[in-house]
Amino acid sequence: MTTHPALTLQALTSLALAVGWALHAGRLYRRLDRSRRDPLTGLWTRDGWTRRAERVIRRHPRAAVLLADLDGFKPVNDRHGHEAGDAVLAAAGERLTAWCGAHGVAGRLGGDEFVAVLDNDERLDDRLADLAQLLREPVDHHGLQLTVGASIGAARLAALPEPTLSAALGAADQAMYQVKGRTRRGRRLLLAPAFAVLRSLSHRFRLAA
Repeated sequence: MTTHPALTLQALTSLALAVGWALHAGRLYRRLDRSRRDPLTGLWTRDGWTRRAERVIRRHPRAAVLLADLDGFKPVNDRHGHEAGDAVLAAAGERLTAWCGAHGVAGRLGGDEFVAVLDNDERLDDRLADLAQLLREPVDHHGLQLTVGASIGAARLAALPEPTLSAALGAADQAMYQVKGRTRRGRRLLLAPAFAVLRSLSHRFRLAA
């Protein structure tokens, strides 16, 4: 069977276009993926983290969500400058990532606010205490020992009347702000009870389910 040269050329042209579009789409995806990473900490930004947290929650009914706010970050930033503040944020991101390990996803919402989702709430209280201790460890910056604390609030999905990411973030947010102002250097943590979501949810962390 003889193939007409014009048809062969058309097929090759179509194949080249398809390959070109595939390469272009791949580059766009990688660029978009990078844009969802915080350049300072390497953590997922709000959009990238939300997508991954939604997947974790769909697959793991016993997932847990936490919010962490660094206590004492502003005085460090004001006294020692933005480079020192950036060093503290970068260290917090690295420690949160290590703490999550292969069973969680960490993110940075902005400023000194961090977020994470775990696929299992087993030993959550102990794990939160470990995280608080990690975040309290001094950060070495040009010979300075920079120290901050952390207020951490968490919510178990299984304990919520509405087991969604939005509800979990609202409950964790309320738990965190009950701790904040009453503790020093993250020495106390609060796990959100199920009734927390019956109050009005915080709009700052409401994310589309």
